[in-house]
Amino acid sequence: MVHQEQISIQTTGHGHMTDITEQVGRVVAGSGVKTGVAQVFALGSTAAVSVVEFEPGLERDVPEMFDRLMPPSRQYGHEQAWHDGNGHSHLQATLLGPSLAVPVSDGRLVLGTWQQVFHLECDIRPRQRTIVVTVLGE
Repeated sequence: MVHQEQISIQTTGHGHMTDITEQVGRVVAGSGVKTGVAQVFALGSTAAVSVVEFEPGLERDVPEMFDRLMPPSRQYGHEQAWHDGNGHSHLQATLLGPSLAVPVSDGRLVLGTWQQVFHLECDIRPRQRTIVVTVLGE
């Protein structure tokens, strides 16, 4: 069985993290899949998804870590080509990645106690984001 839905979220711009665990869980629950996998995919080359303990300290730490690793700079090739201020955004999103697979058991996401699924906005401006959730299994 395969079930697919889209989640829409509004971000406030660079570094904004959104806990999407509940929305992804609703898609899984409505899919009819009892055992399988939920694949979560963020559309856009400056968007990323992963898991983390979603709490205020890490909401600050995760974006700050990426800004230390890949800070805004006019030296990136993307900046030199497009001059749009978001070369670092593309690199940050590439490092974290646009997709995540989460096991499904008994019709629910299998996550650790301190794991939540989150979206990270890497672009420099607020964005309306679409996240595709595909649930596969039986």
